[in-house]
Amino acid sequence: SFCYVCGKVTFRKVRRSFNENLRKIYEKCFNLHTKNVKQEWVPESICNSCRKMLVNWNKTKEDKDIKFSKPMLWEKPKSKDDCYFRVTDIKGFNVTNKHKIVYANIESVQKLGEKEEKANELDTFARMSIDSDDNGNINEDRDDVEIVDKDENEDELYAPSVQKLKQPETSTQEELNDLVRDLGLPKDGAEFLASYFKKKNMLSNDAKVSFYRDREKSFRKYFAEENTEDGKLVYCNNIDGLMEELKPDIYKDEEWRLFIDSSKRSLKAILLHNTNLYASVPIAHSTQMKEKYDCLKLILDKIDYSSRNWLVFCGDLKVLCMLFGQQQGFTKTPCHLCIWDSRDREKHYTNYKWPERKSLEIGKNNIIEEPLLDPKKVLLPPLHIKLGLMKQFVKAVNKDSKCFEYLGKQFPHISDAKLKEGIFDGPQIRKMLNDKKFITTVTGKEKAAWLSFQEVTENFLENHKSNNYKQIVSKMVQNFGKMGCLMNLKMHFLHNHIDQFPGNLGDYSEEQSERFHQDIKEMERRYQGRWDVNMMADYCWTLKRDCKNRGIKRKRNPLHRSFENKRVRYHTKK
Repeated sequence: SFCYVCGKVTFRKVRRSFNENLRKIYEKCFNLHTKNVKQEWVPESICNSCRKMLVNWNKTKEDKDIKFSKPMLWEKPKSKDDCYFRVTDIKGFNVTNKHKIVYANIESVQKLGEKEEKANELDTFARMSIDSDDNGNINEDRDDVEIVDKDENEDELYAPSVQKLKQPETSTQEELNDLVRDLGLPKDGAEFLASYFKKKNMLSNDAKVSFYRDREKSFRKYFAEENTEDGKLVYCNNIDGLMEELKPDIYKDEEWRLFIDSSKRSLKAILLHNTNLYASVPIAHSTQMKEKYDCLKLILDKIDYSSRNWLVFCGDLKVLCMLFGQQQGFTKTPCHLCIWDSRDREKHYTNYKWPERKSLEIGKNNIIEEPLLDPKKVLLPPLHIKLGLMKQFVKAVNKDSKCFEYLGKQFPHISDAKLKEGIFDGPQIRKMLNDKKFITTVTGKEKAAWLSFQEVTENFLENHKSNNYKQIVSKMVQNFGKMGCLMNLKMHFLHNHIDQFPGNLGDYSEEQSERFHQDIKEMERRYQGRWDVNMMADYCWTLKRDCKNRGIKRKRNPLHRSFENKRVRYHTKK
């Protein structure tokens, strides 16, 4: 870990190999022969600084490129106490404090000779540069600058270093706000960061530490609360104003879609951009309401859905059936597009055209409530369909086969009950689709069904839509039928209503809404027990960015996405 030329410590980042070409340049430069290179008491590498010095000298042949008159000379040590590597203590040192290392002064090495004229010249220039002001006047007394002098017990390779003075750049309130948003800090964390910057004189005079106690104030006016029999609902009462506050002149109804879904904690209504260009915007939230017809109807009334031109997107077909006023459970005709008989299993894989459902009339074909949506404005959920396909595949797999055993080993944290029912999430399915070993565990009909499922995922259900997607989907459905899979409503959509899907399913996937579930989960944790207007307004505040000139390249992207910029998730490919 020492340099052959200068004898200094070389850390891995600046360590270079002392190859044959560099040795030839070394011999010409110093008129010395490289000897004992292969011995264990001689360094095998050089530092990057010495390598550049030799390369530059080889190009110019000028002595000014050489920083010292004589390099380090290595001799065989007579004892352990005469070993340069052993006597020089380098433990606990790194790149930042390596100048404090005291190098051994022993007989087995002859230390390098520094050029006196050059060292004196650099030393004089350094002292004059820090002892003079802007007008060139000499300042004899300077207490704020420290000159690092050469230690008496060691010979330095370079001229004495000078501490550079840099004036700290203060941050405005807008810049600090964007930093807080990028870091995803709560109110107390943001106030603590601001107070620390203020203490270090890193904030401008107009920046206020107390700003973050009421930071969501500008968004609070766009939300309202209402207490009903089913629970409290927080909703947006001015969607146009909210979008204008986030970014002016970008909102158009036809470019956004309404997403309604629930998690373990809350029921939500979100606006998603059709091409995923902008972030998800929450417009309704309730931790007390459940997924039922009356609650969904109230949400649509409060956000004034009837006057909007949104497409509607549901992450769960159960919610979609509620919006159409259909009966819940295992009904005979669950499809809102046709009169598909879910109990006539003999015709599921042979009948490609079922009678069209001309109207959603109450009392006919499992319609029990007034429909809240127009079927033409509904988008079918591709991720939910993918989950359904995976579920049917796993349920049809032989539970004693290598395939099922391999799934259990890959996901040991999934319970046996969930594994047998084929309940997986999106990332888990993606992992299996990319697992090359899994295909070796399936044989025969199972293998054909899995390969066709992979092909449908790559060429239809994601960003790429192949020209022959209908043939690919039809082949997969037939392979699933040969395997013995039962056809559910999700597979029925692929089999009989493939023309109802949009052009690029990647742009309309509910994966964007699943990411929103994770983001709002953190906000719900912060406002534990206070899920009100302030929480919704605070979430929208985290999406906005105050500084317009944000096109600066960074070493790392923000940890949290803004209204315009996506969050980049870093992962390691195996």
